Amino acid sequence: MTACAIEGGTAGAATTADPGPEESGEPEEPVGAEEAAQPERAAAPWAGTPRAPGTFTLTADGAYGARLTAAPGPPGEQRAWYPERWTLDGPEPYAVPLPLHQPEEPDAQVVPLADGRVLIRRRVADRQTFSLLYPTGPATGELALGAVECDGMTLLPPSPDGSSVYALSPGDHSSLLWLVAGGAFGPELVAEVPGHCSGGVWLDRAGRMLALDRQLPGGGPVKAVAVDLERNGEVTPLLQITPSSDDRLLLADADSGLLLLRSDAPGHDRLGWGVLGSCLPVRFPECLRPADVAVSPFAVQPGQMLMPESCAVALRIDGAAGSWVGVWRPQGRRLHQLAAPEGWSAGAGYWSRDGVLHLPYANAATPCAVARIEAPGDDEPLPRAAGRDGHASGTEPSAAVTPPVVCKPVPLGQAPLHRAASPD
Repeated sequence: MTACAIEGGTAGAATTADPGPEESGEPEEPVGAEEAAQPERAAAPWAGTPRAPGTFTLTADGAYGARLTAAPGPPGEQRAWYPERWTLDGPEPYAVPLPLHQPEEPDAQVVPLADGRVLIRRRVADRQTFSLLYPTGPATGELALGAVECDGMTLLPPSPDGSSVYALSPGDHSSLLWLVAGGAFGPELVAEVPGHCSGGVWLDRAGRMLALDRQLPGGGPVKAVAVDLERNGEVTPLLQITPSSDDRLLLADADSGLLLLRSDAPGHDRLGWGVLGSCLPVRFPECLRPADVAVSPFAVQPGQMLMPESCAVALRIDGAAGSWVGVWRPQGRRLHQLAAPEGWSAGAGYWSRDGVLHLPYANAATPCAVARIEAPGDDEPLPRAAGRDGHASGTEPSAAVTPPVVCKPVPLGQAPLHRAASPD
């Protein structure tokens, strides 16, 4: 599928070969240094409504969202969980509650479909049951799809085709991939993948190629693999930076081929990026590891055909002050940190093709809303968040003063390399 190596150091090194900013005569601090790591405007999530352990899930096109929620009540009072569907593609967003005759368990999962129905997974004893929920006037309709006998199962992100939902049942020796919505006869087993699998990232817009993070039976490193759902779950290697590194795929964009991944190949876990099918090495920008916070990508700007370095990437930043938003482009090498709206469903959002980030949120004043943030340009100055020396910089700092060493790229899947990558 793609080929990757480390740019900026041999395996186990913690340096990067990405060139730093031009010399300006002033000392610079990394974006994440102390006070600069947490913008003053960052707001902690609204605590007025309890949240289930699950997340706010969006369809691939961002038209619908779904979550478990509960009505506000006095502190300490037990409240009933119920699914809620959000419609986001109209002139104004609105939410539709989908309660049934009994409350849901907080470990239930919901996933919206492109036709407005919501799939719910419930655990009942040693079975996983699946139903489609939809509004029918003032009531909620339910279409039972069937059940699977297993202890644990996780719904994967909605398929890009809008009508299919897959679920993963991981095991120590093999993991089972199920089609739980969109099939002809209820839940269908579509693939058995050797090893313990997790994650789940779609690689195309047809819903055929699925990436999973796999650890082979008996242990060893975790590697991302591609599963072809139209070839009986055929598995091919997707991501291998070094033979012993854990290489997990976090996000992929089908238009540009941009990949966001996490790997410990540089010596410790780092957030990096590469391009599907490219001969260039994986890069690990310094600006994506600000101090004292956790950074996770959750959305990539679509529509940037053959231009992966121009894609805007939205990142969730978690720190002591709560959760806020980061925006970054590979070509810009700077992390813009922005305040999230109060009550943001942290880690939920989608990009429009013209570079507007949509963030769903709900708080005491607004039960259903979407904040729209235009992606800042990389030539614009960052907000002045002072570091230790009184200066702020969102530009990627220089790497260690050593000549960059580039590993020989390792073929990944079906796109072997024919030449060694070279630094920029």
